Amino acid sequence: MNQHNITNESLGLSMILVLVAILISHKEKLALEKDIIWSICRAVVQLIIVGYVLKYIFELNNAALTILMVLFICFNAAWNAKKRSKYIDNAFTISFIAITTGAVLTLAVLVISGSIEFAPMQVIPISGMIAGNAMVAVGLCYNNLGQRFNGEQQQIQEMLSLGATPKMASARLIRDSIRAALIPTVDSAKTVGLVSLPGMMSGLIFAGIDPVKAIKYQIMVTFMLLSTASLSTMIACYLGYRRFYNDRHQLVVKERQK
Repeated sequence: MNQHNITNESLGLSMILVLVAILISHKEKLALEKDIIWSICRAVVQLIIVGYVLKYIFELNNAALTILMVLFICFNAAWNAKKRSKYIDNAFTISFIAITTGAVLTLAVLVISGSIEFAPMQVIPISGMIAGNAMVAVGLCYNNLGQRFNGEQQQIQEMLSLGATPKMASARLIRDSIRAALIPTVDSAKTVGLVSLPGMMSGLIFAGIDPVKAIKYQIMVTFMLLSTASLSTMIACYLGYRRFYNDRHQLVVKERQK
């Protein structure tokens, strides 16, 4: 198969797709024109910077820089996940611990099993995929956990008054929040190949790789996304629910100031 290269001219012409989105927003009075333009400009600048940084790291092939890049990815994922935590203080620390733990454990299994090599060209892109997916799952977990604690304060107070521990009183809310946070990842795994051809598989096919070989990589990606999202969400939820109680095991639900 021949590799297909995108020219600067074809990339510029693809901007027509963005103009379509802007025109629809203007016609339907959605007021998203500025947000679309800003997001596109930001994405282009970020991707160009990251592209040159990755090119340098790939050429250098240094283990310490690879680890630092993985931690940088997890740091940014945690920073964005904490924005969903309206009721949880110290959410960044919890998010960083949860996402980093899930990502590192998943990467360790992949490297030890021989699925990937400990090389920046393989470790960094995979870290971005699993950390990004974990970021969404953890953010959804925070959102669900906060809403459930806020909406079911009376029931929790009654359980505490009857002698239940905070963990016992929160058990159902924790399970429901974890389940809700993992629904997008689980649904994506159910429909992969039937509804969507994900980025890893499509990218490899575009690069000229045999589709059967590309499928094997996509199966591996599905496994690692489910693993990282599950681990990160459970860690974040079990660390986060404690923030709804004080030192005397009393329920305290208070929306924090942004």
